[in-house]
Amino acid sequence: MTGSPSYIRWFGALRIEDVPLVGGKNASLGELYATLTAAGVRVPNGFALTAEAFRVALTEADAWTELHKLLDGLDHHNLAALADRAAKARDIVYRATGGPGLREAIAEAYGALERESGKNLAVAVRSSATAEDLPTASFAGQHESYLNVHGEEAVFEACRKCFASIFTDRAIVYRIDNGFDHFMVALSVGVMKMVRSDRASSGVIFTLDTESGFRDVVFITGAYGLGENIVQGKVDPDEFYVHKPTFRQGRRAVLSRTVGGKEMRLVFARGAGEASTRNEPTPSVLRQKFCLTNAEVLELAGYALSIEDHYSARVGHPMPMDIEWAKDGGDGKLYIVQARPETVASQRQPDSFETFALKGDGRVLVSGRAVGEKIAAGTVRVVGDKADLAEFRPGEVLVAESTSPDWEPVMKTAGGIVTARGGRTCHAAIVARELGVPAVVGAAGATTKLVTGAAVTVSCAEGETGKVFEGKLPFEATRVPLTGLPRTRTKIMVNLGNPDLAFHTAMLPNDGVGLARMEFIVSEHIGVHPMALVHPEKVASAKARAQIGRLTRGYERPVDFFVERLSEGVGVIAAAFYPKPVILRLSDFKTNEYASLIGGAGFEPHEENPMLGFRGASRYAHPAYAEGFALECAAVKRVRADMGLTNLRIMVPFCRRVVEAERVIAEMARHGLARGENGLEIYVMCEIPNNVISIDAFSKLFDGFSIGSNDLTQLTLGVDRDSEIVAFDFDERDPGMLEMLRLAVTGAKRNHRHVGICGEAPANYPEIARFLVGLGIDSISVNPASVLRTIRVVSEAENAPNLSKT
Repeated sequence: MTGSPSYIRWFGALRIEDVPLVGGKNASLGELYATLTAAGVRVPNGFALTAEAFRVALTEADAWTELHKLLDGLDHHNLAALADRAAKARDIVYRATGGPGLREAIAEAYGALERESGKNLAVAVRSSATAEDLPTASFAGQHESYLNVHGEEAVFEACRKCFASIFTDRAIVYRIDNGFDHFMVALSVGVMKMVRSDRASSGVIFTLDTESGFRDVVFITGAYGLGENIVQGKVDPDEFYVHKPTFRQGRRAVLSRTVGGKEMRLVFARGAGEASTRNEPTPSVLRQKFCLTNAEVLELAGYALSIEDHYSARVGHPMPMDIEWAKDGGDGKLYIVQARPETVASQRQPDSFETFALKGDGRVLVSGRAVGEKIAAGTVRVVGDKADLAEFRPGEVLVAESTSPDWEPVMKTAGGIVTARGGRTCHAAIVARELGVPAVVGAAGATTKLVTGAAVTVSCAEGETGKVFEGKLPFEATRVPLTGLPRTRTKIMVNLGNPDLAFHTAMLPNDGVGLARMEFIVSEHIGVHPMALVHPEKVASAKARAQIGRLTRGYERPVDFFVERLSEGVGVIAAAFYPKPVILRLSDFKTNEYASLIGGAGFEPHEENPMLGFRGASRYAHPAYAEGFALECAAVKRVRADMGLTNLRIMVPFCRRVVEAERVIAEMARHGLARGENGLEIYVMCEIPNNVISIDAFSKLFDGFSIGSNDLTQLTLGVDRDSEIVAFDFDERDPGMLEMLRLAVTGAKRNHRHVGICGEAPANYPEIARFLVGLGIDSISVNPASVLRTIRVVSEAENAPNLSKT
């Protein structure tokens, strides 16, 4: 081999079509550097050693024959044989790429990079396969990379090691499993200016939600130090979401943030040579803080959208991306260091919708981040290191501190995966997602609390938090075909409270959210009574004060915690269904439920019958809760004004009298939520007989009605549905109740107001659906599990020959 410059390609001269020349990673870096730096996307400069350099070096060393002998017919399930032959193959490649021609080419290019950026420049040396970063196969993590490499000789050695890594154990297995010929794949090596994220932070960006495949968000993860810890799942990273449509409209707001543990950070070992790194504990003050400011999150989101738009335009269809970012601790700037097509969530083309539901209960052994939305039961196998993998049996639940690409042959046979560390972009999560296996990552204490041989159930079906239960619990999997679903004139909406399920639920056929339950967000994502945050000095319990202190640490004022968490929860639901309407019911706890919140006991009266007591609209302007209601209004205003989610509508629950409605509307206006301003619509729950009787008067104050069939039935029939001895009399089909429904729908229509129903009655009783459709109801809102069934029931009702129109 000669030192021909044909073996060197600078990033500025590369495009995505050059994958056969320099591999997927380098071609993508060239595309980014050459086309997007002018648009403000910051990408480090560098050069690539071509795949031809690799091939020529092996040909001149007569290495191919020897490699064929080692790899042809290899049984990759024989781990001992795999390790032995892979090591010999790597040695062959390492020796073959040590010639003077390659050394000269690398020295010349590295020298040019030094002249541009400084003497003894630190660079990252990264492998790039010619079958890499394809839309259907990522090859992520299969080959080696070397960081913080200084000097001509060290760069040369790192390049040789990268070439040799084409035959790592995991790369061999990956090629076999994905149908790639070992000898049709070549390796290129990229050398690029090092971004010193060891002194700052780094992470991964996806231009969709990795669990549901929802396309309208940018999902960003980050932690302190080099990015390898996130990829390997050694830390629980910070997570951020940004909503694409409103971002493109100029709204610069982070949709939601979750602080991760960030237990350690990977830094370079002092005085050590090439690629020598060490993990050190992250100082507690940094662990408690986000590794990125909101402004930096938004800058990265802008980069991500530019990259996605560019790649989508290149291929002529939407192309979700998987992007690596790094922040330089020296200049404080953010850089994009890799971008590839996302190869898992974006490839799903569902013809059916599958849901999982536990049918039993048990003790939760550990919990962490849910990956996927499935449930699996099996026997635990705790794996400490690679040597333990030989004992693993198909169908077992693999439990480990973290996983690595070397483990993938075994992970493919696992019934479930649980790791003590890691976030939703770590190696274990990526593989589990690709395989369709439920996984719980970042489950602290998993390797000690879960014992080999024990039966467990891994559940990822309840939102963002995944749980591992003791024993094998019964569960149900339901698959409903999406093909052939009829379109209905009546809007079919969903009831939803848990923001963690919003993106997944939004993938169902729907016309928006007919009932978003604020109280679920307050109880599950905040946990503190709002008045305890307004007046922490009045909280008598020392334990409650300590809990409030921990939760609000880092906030300027305790109330800011409530407003931020509530606005993020509501915002995620509104974003998931944007621009469809999302009707948010203001808090509707009973006094006993409010009292159970942290610090709540001292702010709530004791009532014998909370169902008919101090709840809903009666609270909002009352001195006992008005300051808490102001926080609810501040959160809603932030969602609509700052986040730009103007599809959010407000609904007032349990509004007994017209004069009460007037007080509530005035109170909302006082807090910046005036009806009609910025398109704000305010609805009222129609769940008290007086709402029906006085519907003409209520229509003058509200834009729409949502019939709460549960409370309306209780109050019409005088039946407590929670009382077993009289519950048999609770029946929405009672003639008196049907008359109430008729009066509510026709009254709203008479006043040209929207009218819907939020309850399971239409899904459970087709005759009620037919009755409501015949009345001309505008929308029916049911729980997600009932949506598809309700669509069919309503379609049949709309097409019934004897449908009566009112």
